[in-house]
Amino acid sequence: MTSDTDLLRILSDSLRRAAPRVSRPDHRFTTEDELFASLAANDGAVTDSLRPALLKALPGSQWTSEEHDEGPMPAGDWWVVDPVGGNLNALQGMPDWNIGVSLVRDGRAVLAALFAPAVEEMFTAIAGAGAWLNGTALAVSAKTDLRLALTGTGQARPLSDPADLDLRSRAIGAMMTQALAVRQSIPVGQHLTHVAAGRSDVHRQFENLRSHIAPVLIAREAGATVTDLDGADWTIESEGYIAAAPGVHAAALDVLRSVR
Repeated sequence: MTSDTDLLRILSDSLRRAAPRVSRPDHRFTTEDELFASLAANDGAVTDSLRPALLKALPGSQWTSEEHDEGPMPAGDWWVVDPVGGNLNALQGMPDWNIGVSLVRDGRAVLAALFAPAVEEMFTAIAGAGAWLNGTALAVSAKTDLRLALTGTGQARPLSDPADLDLRSRAIGAMMTQALAVRQSIPVGQHLTHVAAGRSDVHRQFENLRSHIAPVLIAREAGATVTDLDGADWTIESEGYIAAAPGVHAAALDVLRSVR
């Protein structure tokens, strides 16, 4: 049976091969039909590259690229794929997009890789063994003062209900009064790998999507404290999460508790 170390190597190589398939057209979409067709084309191109390679690497494994799904997963080995994190950014000609994949085994994330082609950064992790950037071990920030922390969150989903939008707005406002800076942008994987690399200090989400599993594992293995929004250990079934440098996690969690 292929070891997790060998699977991670195969996964990393597969991400590098898939990345050139992502289209970054000179023509920007001007209609909704063009937008959704372009998003689907990029997702499909990456999936067509990754799927046969990863399923061959781990016989009997299964595949999901439904990156917006949440909650428990069936037993067995599952490749959980976010074909193009920040797909919209790629279509707009921006550099901040990535490809992220985790392997979930019987409901637990066991390894992950996230590749950011524009900056040639390959983030990898194995549960219990650590996290790396281009082969060099990662470590989170040593900050202990939230007032000096760079924090981040992703964007609300389109058509979110008013109560959800209000919660997100209040959370951003509350964090702005306590932290040095608050960034709201996509892709979420970029925020979480910045936490892993010590470039950012806090990332939080009110949802826990399948597409987040890979970068959450990378952040946790780099030393981040990762919990749900009640302070319990993060799992793939958590309803939301906060990933932060240990020295600022408690203070950041208190800010979120104040608006929930």
